[in-house]
Amino acid sequence: MNTLKPTYLPAFLQQAGATSWLLFFVAAVLIFSGMGLRDPWPADEPRFAFIAKEMVETGQWFFPARAEELYPDKPPIFMWTIAFFYWLTGSMRWSFLLPSALAGMLTLVLVYDITKRLWDKKTALVAGWLLLFSLQFLLQAKTAQIDAMVCAWITLGCYGLLRYCLVDGQFKWYALAWFFMGIGVITKGVGFLPVFMLLPYIWYARNTERSQRVVQHPLWTWFTGPVFMLAAISLWFIPMLLLVAQADNNAYEIYRDNILLKQTVTRYADAWHHVKPAWYFITSVIPVFWLPAILTVPWLIKPWLAAVKQYDGRILLPLGYVLLVIAFFSASSGKRGVYILPALPMLVIAIAPYYKELLSKKLLKNSLFVFTLGLSLLFTLLAILGLADVKAVSKLALKIEIEPWYLFLLIGVMGIVTLLLNRSYKWLAWPVFFSVLWLSYSTYGYQLRNNASTPISIYDQVQLQFAARQETQPQIALVNFSEQFFLFSPYAMYHFGAHTPNDQQLMAAYHWQQNEHQYVLIEESLLENSCFDVAQALDVGFAHRRHWMLLPISAKHADCQQAEVELKTYSYKTSASK
Repeated sequence: MNTLKPTYLPAFLQQAGATSWLLFFVAAVLIFSGMGLRDPWPADEPRFAFIAKEMVETGQWFFPARAEELYPDKPPIFMWTIAFFYWLTGSMRWSFLLPSALAGMLTLVLVYDITKRLWDKKTALVAGWLLLFSLQFLLQAKTAQIDAMVCAWITLGCYGLLRYCLVDGQFKWYALAWFFMGIGVITKGVGFLPVFMLLPYIWYARNTERSQRVVQHPLWTWFTGPVFMLAAISLWFIPMLLLVAQADNNAYEIYRDNILLKQTVTRYADAWHHVKPAWYFITSVIPVFWLPAILTVPWLIKPWLAAVKQYDGRILLPLGYVLLVIAFFSASSGKRGVYILPALPMLVIAIAPYYKELLSKKLLKNSLFVFTLGLSLLFTLLAILGLADVKAVSKLALKIEIEPWYLFLLIGVMGIVTLLLNRSYKWLAWPVFFSVLWLSYSTYGYQLRNNASTPISIYDQVQLQFAARQETQPQIALVNFSEQFFLFSPYAMYHFGAHTPNDQQLMAAYHWQQNEHQYVLIEESLLENSCFDVAQALDVGFAHRRHWMLLPISAKHADCQQAEVELKTYSYKTSASK
């Protein structure tokens, strides 16, 4: 593969770009920047952080629970990693983002290494930079959701298959690929996705002479893969079944059935939420979240087709896998943008070998520069209009509950200045803007948003109310269960089931409240036509775009004919409230 010409990049960047240390140093800065500066934010982060925290505090690690109620939506692998770092550091701020960050680094290393083995070091660096500066990859590496981790296991599976099928044919890589597919399955359920890579490989292998296949495999080895995957799955699956059988507890049986059926087969075949049309990923996710890699596709269709006709497995396998993954998730009615993240690492591997051709496309280069400059100007304009209190723009601040104008101004101005300083090297436009965006957001932005994305301000007001009432041993029941209120609470907390309808939770809270030390925390909108007197409610402010009230026992209507409901009351006591 030819090296970059001096006209494309300045000399010092050509030299630095040829070394892998710069790639991984920049990756570490972008991925780990801001760690320790924020708390878990909705929608998913407080759930996983709270479960992990409860694991450490109760010693019950095997069955994830939210304030004693079992959580059957996901296997415990991801929560275990957060719990481990929380146990190690004692700080949730420093622990909850580490698993995703480390998973992101692992994915980047795997993409770099397999691309280098398939092509060469220069191509590997291009693939690494493309992945690092892809919006969805970095977003998930900096978010405490399961997807970055399952993407790492899936990429490890793809890595093993590519090494076995195209590089050296060593059986250990095939075994490793299937084993980590199993680990992926017990992390989220879709860890088997690398199997899709075997479909284009079958077509590739059937045309041995035309594909010039250099790696030969004994037939028996292909049938051993599922054994290694099942071995990995059994590390969690078999102990879970044994523990459920020994527990003789209906709650554990429901947990088993839910996680094995509803959260896998039913979620895919008959989704009950996140329902989107078949074209959702093509029209709403990929054009935005796979930037900038997706911009290169129009110029690559012709060379990709040529590579397929030549049976070049280095393009055929990754590209075929990407298309099959998108088709697989598009076939399900339930869709979230993060579902197709595991396809992105293989896409950049299919793009990277054509970097020289792409660098010669002036339209692509100029489009990328204009696009990033336009984003910088947009941030600057929004900041100016927001600071000028233009109503059409000020509504944005009300919606997101913060005033981001100085953050936008910082990103916009820094983006414009750095882009203009590097206007001779337009390929640097996106990396420069992207770095400015994330470093600004991961520092100033995190601190700006943290209070608005957590119930910290609510508990500040609750504490003031308790101090005014000289309350020393409060207990709080939460109506409309939300993990973040348990995660941040310094008080003993109670709830009546995460999936219980709100009207039933409200009835259960009415009967639970029996003395002056018991309070109900509830959204104001749920108090209408209830058995509580709104006039007696204590206003504790807004969080997550909801107005929250604290109800003392005096707010109960004594003459309310409220039928008692058969609901279990779950409790959670922090070390401060015990």
